[in-house]
Amino acid sequence: MTDADVDGSHIRTLLLTFFFRQMPELIEKGYLYIAQPPLYRAKRGNEERYLKDDAALEQYLLDKALANASLTLTDGTVLEGQTLMERVKAMGQVAKTLAALASKIPVWVLEQAYVARALSLGHDRAQERAPVLQARLDETSPANERGWIVGPTEEGGLRLARTVRGVGEVYTLDAALLRSAEARWLSGDGSRVADDFQGSTKLSLDSLNLELTGPSMAFERVLQQGRKGLAINRFKGLGEMNNEQLWDTTLDPATRILLQVRVGDVEDAGQVFSTLMGDVVEPRRDFIVGNAQKVANLDV
Repeated sequence: MTDADVDGSHIRTLLLTFFFRQMPELIEKGYLYIAQPPLYRAKRGNEERYLKDDAALEQYLLDKALANASLTLTDGTVLEGQTLMERVKAMGQVAKTLAALASKIPVWVLEQAYVARALSLGHDRAQERAPVLQARLDETSPANERGWIVGPTEEGGLRLARTVRGVGEVYTLDAALLRSAEARWLSGDGSRVADDFQGSTKLSLDSLNLELTGPSMAFERVLQQGRKGLAINRFKGLGEMNNEQLWDTTLDPATRILLQVRVGDVEDAGQVFSTLMGDVVEPRRDFIVGNAQKVANLDV
């Protein structure tokens, strides 16, 4: 049993390495289990809900927010219930990918580049999408902060510029960004969500009626709605939980959830442990270099 956060996951990996190397009989006979302590507690009044991790918290907030919600698309289609849930989750995946790209460019600017389908490298592509992106940036900016100028760069990217109250603001969708795993996914498998924002898209959340301009905005407003009235606590470690909480959430045989550790292929598992957890640096470095381009989200 380890903490439910990322540090706990790292410690769990070290423990699994120890058991695999030093006590393999425990795994072979099915005696090794992983406890599932919660990372969050959501409370409203006297009602408490323990949530295992970020994914569980997100699902809880979506369930709460979308119970009486609807999404009206540009063509008049109205989404509700499970269909709406699936669409909002797809928006969330796009929003998280955009956030991973937003180290030097604001998320809302990248969001409009995504909706304008301008996250692809190539001079002809840049020439074609520049006026579309420029129009979207002006449309989604306050009236006194418009005047965007978008044009192609020599390398096939896009330069985005405006002047607000005498201060210049410049962003570049350069080759490095447009070649990234995130940008390739957004312009490929993740591009379908952009169709929802080509015209007027409206989200109804209880008494709220919102005009949406992109998936990041939509997803964040849904999560905000889900958080209303909730007090959410994040446990930094098991030591923050009192005895009763630890028993109720993790140790009580009547309610606990345990994951049994199994090894499907001993040789493959041994190779993975040797590569990633062994003393020899070169195989681990080669693994990281060989798989670096496949990483879309990195926790460091």
